[in-house]
Amino acid sequence: MDTCEEKKKLLLEMIAFATVDGQLNKKGYDFLFLIANELDYEKGGFIDLLNHELPKLPENLKLARIKQFYKLVVFFQNDGVLYTQDPDLIVHIAISMGLDTDAIKKLIKKVKNAPNNIISDDVLWDIFSDDVNY
Repeated sequence: MDTCEEKKKLLLEMIAFATVDGQLNKKGYDFLFLIANELDYEKGGFIDLLNHELPKLPENLKLARIKQFYKLVVFFQNDGVLYTQDPDLIVHIAISMGLDTDAIKKLIKKVKNAPNNIISDDVLWDIFSDDVNY
């Protein structure tokens, strides 16, 4: 799957996650639009995604939310370079998703040190399960 298709899939999943009762509120739209811009996904393409059929969300939404965030972290580091502004933006996005800041920092470090930036679901879950909210 090429990078454009991966970005499209990620954005569709995030739109599905942010849509409540068939509606995407302004705050959710603005947040997803920011992510689309960071992924260099064209504006018209992002708007078109809002009319696509959305994927079904997994039953375990806590893990799904964590996996979505993990995918975003991997996209930020896919070129092997984490730019100066990236960690702050990543943390801001994670906080908006209700994720623990300590777990976020652990995840960024693990992804950075992992081969091909890939970690297993078990490791991912362990990072976030230390927080009592998960």
